[in-house]
Amino acid sequence: MYKIGDKKLINGWAFYDWANSVYSLVISTAVFPLYYSAITKGKTVHFLGMDWDHPDSLYSYALSFSFLVVAFISPILSGIADYTGSKKKFMKFFCSLGAISVMSLFFFDGIDTVWIGIWFTILASIGFWASLVFYNAYLPEVAHPEQQDRASAKGFVYGYIGSVILLVINLAMIMFPEAIGITSGMASRISFVMVGLWWLGFAQITFKRLPGNVYNKKPEKDYIWKGYKELQIVIKEVMNYPTLKRFLISFFLLSISVQTIILMAAIFGSSELGLSSTSLIITILLVQIVAILGAILFSRLSEKWGNITALKVTIVVWMLVCFCAFLLDKSQEYVAVYFYGLGGLLGLVQGAIQTLTRSTYSKLLPETEDHATYFSFYDVTEKIAIVLGTAVYGALNAITGSMQWSVLCLAIFFLASFIILSTLKKTKYVV
Repeated sequence: MYKIGDKKLINGWAFYDWANSVYSLVISTAVFPLYYSAITKGKTVHFLGMDWDHPDSLYSYALSFSFLVVAFISPILSGIADYTGSKKKFMKFFCSLGAISVMSLFFFDGIDTVWIGIWFTILASIGFWASLVFYNAYLPEVAHPEQQDRASAKGFVYGYIGSVILLVINLAMIMFPEAIGITSGMASRISFVMVGLWWLGFAQITFKRLPGNVYNKKPEKDYIWKGYKELQIVIKEVMNYPTLKRFLISFFLLSISVQTIILMAAIFGSSELGLSSTSLIITILLVQIVAILGAILFSRLSEKWGNITALKVTIVVWMLVCFCAFLLDKSQEYVAVYFYGLGGLLGLVQGAIQTLTRSTYSKLLPETEDHATYFSFYDVTEKIAIVLGTAVYGALNAITGSMQWSVLCLAIFFLASFIILSTLKKTKYVV
């Protein structure tokens, strides 16, 4: 049994990012969206008794539904996990659900099997995001407050490195399928299996090192009701901690813009700027590589300047990203080069803002044994922000006929987050 603060324990915890980040890069961002688009482009999809003339919308709705499911179930399951001391079991379950669902995407091989792609996309997304609730909840149990910035950053660094390695392997298979005697489509489907095996396989290192029932809880039979009561207690506690409550509001506002930009960046580059798939993939890889440096750099700066100041700097850079994206136009001679530069700037703060928000929230928690329940609020805040952000983005695009105005308006949420963050009082570990 490792003790809190032990280097091997922290490394084992952080290694789950190495395991699961291949999902967010290969499945959510790069290979699967391009594969889905190639199969459904210009076709009508039949799903749930309806004909979908715009299959991209169906895919978007599927993801939104998965986020809503996670937002609904994670607080209740987290309350049960805290009451029964079973965070690790829940994390294992959702990790297995996500990884097996990703591997099942292999059977999505044409327009007649789109339903397989949609259903397993939903289940994979639920597995990924729900497992993160319990994973994040372990942070205050594996690292002391003064270690949490670096521990959080280490997780994201592992994740970016691991996901880039597998993406490069997958892209090589897809771009040169004849080298291994298969088609490009089959190469994509094999990539889905590889992601699932990578995720589930490397996660075992984390599960081996993470403690089980940290507080030796012995639940009674009515644990579901007691878990729900645990949730009610935490809700009241959150309301009684003004700094924590304000941080969650600030996190909600910045997540609206951050997650929307991450999810819509490829579509913006393709539809608004007319960039090729090659240019978009290069940008995605650039973002991931620079994000490694950003996560490390800002974790060090947070130790020197404090979490709040470091976060405010990242928000200013995010606003700059919004303004630069607004100024881009497909008619510009070197628009692809400008987009690469924007991707580099985005990468610098993408890793930084994700690692800093996670560690800052962990430091702001009161003395508690209910870490999973508290982190479920963090997760729900992010999921609702994603749903709202993508809806606002889509509505503004429909009204203005331009994604550039949608991106510019996202800067308003960053500004509001910055203002609220400026009102936070200093604490022992967050200054």
